[in-house]
Amino acid sequence: MRNSIRSVASLLLSYGLLLLANGMLGTLLGLRSRLEGFSTETTGLVMAGFFVGLLLGAIHAVRVVAAVGHIRAFAAFASIMSVSVLAHVLFIDPFIWFFLRLFAGFCMAGMVMVVESWLNEKATNRTRGQILSLYMMTNYFGAGVGQFMVTVADPARFELFAIASIVYSIALVPILLTRANAPKPSSPQPMKFRALYAISPLGVIGTISAGMANATLNSMGPIFARESGLTVAGVSTFMACVILGGMVLQFPIGRFSDRTDRRTVLIITAMATALSSLAIVWAVSQPPIWLFAAGAVYGAFCFTIYPLSSAQVNDLADPDRLVQVAAGLLIAYGIGASIGPVISSQIMGRVGPHGLFLFNAFIAGWLALFTAYRMIRRQRGEKAKAAFLPLGNLGVSSRQLYNATLASLRHSNTGGPDAKPGKNTGTKTAKNGS
Repeated sequence: MRNSIRSVASLLLSYGLLLLANGMLGTLLGLRSRLEGFSTETTGLVMAGFFVGLLLGAIHAVRVVAAVGHIRAFAAFASIMSVSVLAHVLFIDPFIWFFLRLFAGFCMAGMVMVVESWLNEKATNRTRGQILSLYMMTNYFGAGVGQFMVTVADPARFELFAIASIVYSIALVPILLTRANAPKPSSPQPMKFRALYAISPLGVIGTISAGMANATLNSMGPIFARESGLTVAGVSTFMACVILGGMVLQFPIGRFSDRTDRRTVLIITAMATALSSLAIVWAVSQPPIWLFAAGAVYGAFCFTIYPLSSAQVNDLADPDRLVQVAAGLLIAYGIGASIGPVISSQIMGRVGPHGLFLFNAFIAGWLALFTAYRMIRRQRGEKAKAAFLPLGNLGVSSRQLYNATLASLRHSNTGGPDAKPGKNTGTKTAKNGS
């Protein structure tokens, strides 16, 4: 384990700094937009720009990496990100902020792609599982700690924007100084959406639903917390509880779903998400500790919906097309993430801040009903299951790390020679469907 940490320490440090600055900036912009007098509906549109950029970056950023190489691409993305952060205080206009968030999302997708493909290059079949665990802990820890950075200065002033810009710039240093050889990028063509849906309607709908719920929380969560009466420190604590809570059940629920029908686990998880959403609405009128606790429970369940849905699709997909499936799922997640903040902000503008979690409760409840319908429509069949893989709360996961890890886990189950990414070498058979 110690050797694994040393081999990827510089890359994980860069990634952790990226998530720290990104987590801080998302909360800061939510608070600052209200201070500048933006309506809730307008703020939702502005914040949706980041996820539109993520979607575009997940599809097209690899072309930039292929054209100039990993190091130069990462430097360019980080520089644009750093500049876009400072531009928010120079141009206080929701239209401009939308495009700044769009550029930031595109650059974030590109930087994460560089880091993940580099991690995959340094990992072996023996260490890839450990590296994935470290990667996921860095993901949630960086994003969670970033929430508390908002408390070091007044959101109404420029200092926090300057700090975020500095952190993005510092994130350049570890990856620029690493001795690892840059990998060669790959750009597989995404699967047509209709073909992806035909493989598993439940998996696609679950991925879209997860994108809507996760993006809604990341974008509008700070506004909900602030308008529910929390201080700036309370807003940071609430968001940190939700994000850090998302790390707790990733592996336990994932391992449980590997041993039983994933659809049953997805129903349980969706219902728990809906109930915890309603618990948050109830906790608004209670002491803040109840709101923090309900937020942690919500994050623990909500952030498992995306990897469960993704695993469901991989269970049924042709092993030779897993790379294309992963690309298609990124698009499905991006679609949900792009429209979630827009819809939730409209609801919040009409019924109040608690409308955020009423909306998320509806999404989760509807997903549970759809899962039950799919269980009736398609019976379980005997088919080798893909191993569950935890995924980040932003939904940005490069195809290289995802599929290389999947192949590695399958290889470890068989004890055979190194498996090629995308080949189903597992021998474990489990009942599954939908």
